[in-house]
Amino acid sequence: MRLITAVAAAMIALGFSGSAYAQNQIDLLSPNPIKETVDRLVANFQAKTGTHVNVTYGTGVGTRKTVAAGGAKDVTMLFAPFDDAIKTGNVDRGSATVVARLRLAIAVRKGAPKPDISTVAAVRATLRNAKTIASVDPLQGSVGGAVLLALDKMGVTNEIRPKIKWMPGGGDVQKSAASGESDIAFGPYLSDMRNPGLDVVGALPPDAATPVDLTAFIATGVKDRKTAQTLIDYLHSADAAPLWRAAKIFPAQ
Repeated sequence: MRLITAVAAAMIALGFSGSAYAQNQIDLLSPNPIKETVDRLVANFQAKTGTHVNVTYGTGVGTRKTVAAGGAKDVTMLFAPFDDAIKTGNVDRGSATVVARLRLAIAVRKGAPKPDISTVAAVRATLRNAKTIASVDPLQGSVGGAVLLALDKMGVTNEIRPKIKWMPGGGDVQKSAASGESDIAFGPYLSDMRNPGLDVVGALPPDAATPVDLTAFIATGVKDRKTAQTLIDYLHSADAAPLWRAAKIFPAQ
């Protein structure tokens, strides 16, 4: 008993009280298409600050549903659009910070001619010339919603949508194009679009597809707001920018 008391006293003297330890941790919710990059960013943040980050991943659609159901973490990152999630009040609207932006891309089977996507007119022609296009089902991933918005922006939704094969996830989209089942893979311009059977043509111009904001929020029930803000500030910082760029994600600075 004396030993336990002595250890407890020593921990308090050194500043390792239970409350201090709890404040040295934070929970983060993130979409899983950017998992590899977020893992690296979190590792850097932990090394710089000593704060441990517990990360939970979900699909772009799934993370929004989680927030809407009351499952927001201390810091939550969401792909736009997310109005249905944030109107529940589970995250603080005023804390919204765009930390990075994703752009849609087109990929074709390795060795196939790369179509022109340099202008809106060229993208329209490329989509019109394709017999089949693979993309992520909007009900399962936020990429599909972004694709539909891009088609609307270019004014070709009714013409192109019937050609699209909706797939459960990005891996399925890439396999479909790599195998020749689909002429085009239409998805996010990310470093993980690296199926060896694909050639990534590149990111679509913003006039053809509006970049998708990745926005970080602080939960309304957060216990340590200062630490949560510190994490968001890091994700938005110049220190984080090279890691975003390495993943072909565009920093929001």
